[in-house]
Amino acid sequence: MTLPTFCQSCSMPLGEAVLGTEKDQSKSKDYCIYCYKDGAFTYPDCTMEQMIEICVPHMIQENMDDEQARAMLLRVLPNLKRWENQGATSVDSVPEPRIEHLDPIVIAGISARTTNACEMSGEGVIGNLWEQYAAKQLDQVLTDESAVAYGVYYNYENGALGEYSIMAGKRVSSTQGVPEGLDVVTLPKATYAVFTTRRGPLSEVVIETWQDIWKWSMKNGVSRTFTGDFERYDERCMDPANVVVDIYIAIATPE
Repeated sequence: MTLPTFCQSCSMPLGEAVLGTEKDQSKSKDYCIYCYKDGAFTYPDCTMEQMIEICVPHMIQENMDDEQARAMLLRVLPNLKRWENQGATSVDSVPEPRIEHLDPIVIAGISARTTNACEMSGEGVIGNLWEQYAAKQLDQVLTDESAVAYGVYYNYENGALGEYSIMAGKRVSSTQGVPEGLDVVTLPKATYAVFTTRRGPLSEVVIETWQDIWKWSMKNGVSRTFTGDFERYDERCMDPANVVVDIYIAIATPE
């Protein structure tokens, strides 16, 4: 049988040896043995937030720190089969985003291909990509919008569940003049739901806001287009301990 990339409850990579079981002891096509056994969830009353707490210690053992583990789980779990219809707690407290309609945006920088499963394995590329961005001093190399950096998620293979590209870069007016060796991506004209973090430590507020994004999308049944999403780091992000970040999520609009 064709299996999902990873468990539709905890996001653990699936393989024949770790498949859960149905009541008749046949193999589950969706869940791992740690989440699903004999046709029932091993933690039947577990919420998505509790599953994150269960998963984090295991991910830390795979050379990922607590912040990275939580960030990746918050991106992945809301898209999994077990949680897609579960109302997150306190959804009414999630602030409504503003809606922006943007023309095509050209971003130049350095990029890599990854998956959420890879990022959660401890062999991810995102942290290293931002270290390279700083080492290459792209803030000075790309000067069209010198105070703003972009973390762009694009070329999604299967929404949040498949392979995608991540770019650390800056907005440019055109592809002309982009230094050799840098990558360029053009995000198409799109409608975005824009979420603004509270002011606080970078490692905290971005994770919190991604969680709000998942809650909001579940509550409202919003359809993401996955044509390209991005985090925008402007002059409010000069001090990593005291930042405000805008996160742009491309969404479908009613016809």
